[in-house]
Amino acid sequence: MKRAAQKGFTLIELMIVVAIIGILAAVALPAYQDYTVRARVTEGLGLGSGMKATVAENIANAGGNIGANACAGADAIGATGAVASVACNAGVITITMGPDGRNVELTLTPAVPTGGGPITWTCAVSAAANNRFVPGECRV
Repeated sequence: MKRAAQKGFTLIELMIVVAIIGILAAVALPAYQDYTVRARVTEGLGLGSGMKATVAENIANAGGNIGANACAGADAIGATGAVASVACNAGVITITMGPDGRNVELTLTPAVPTGGGPITWTCAVSAAANNRFVPGECRV
């Protein structure tokens, strides 16, 4: 008598495949959620970059001095998308994210090199716990 060839998968093979998919999903979902928050925080940096140009121009017009008027013409931006606010005070730009951006707060601080040259910006995050939600240039 000839034995019929097996067709399809056994129950154990299907259970192994389901277990592998479950493990991959458990690893991938948290990483994806961090990625989406980081994209929202990057939106805030994009809004702050418009202010950077205005502040840099004001500093250049003041002969390289960062003063109280460094933010002249850099209007504050209210809530847009994941960004709660973008404000400027004495040249320092503060970007505050809303709940979608995990309430991350970034500060962009200008620095004028001695002897002239282009203004450099330092980005800092309010709490080290939020490092995984910010772009690489702002990580501590």
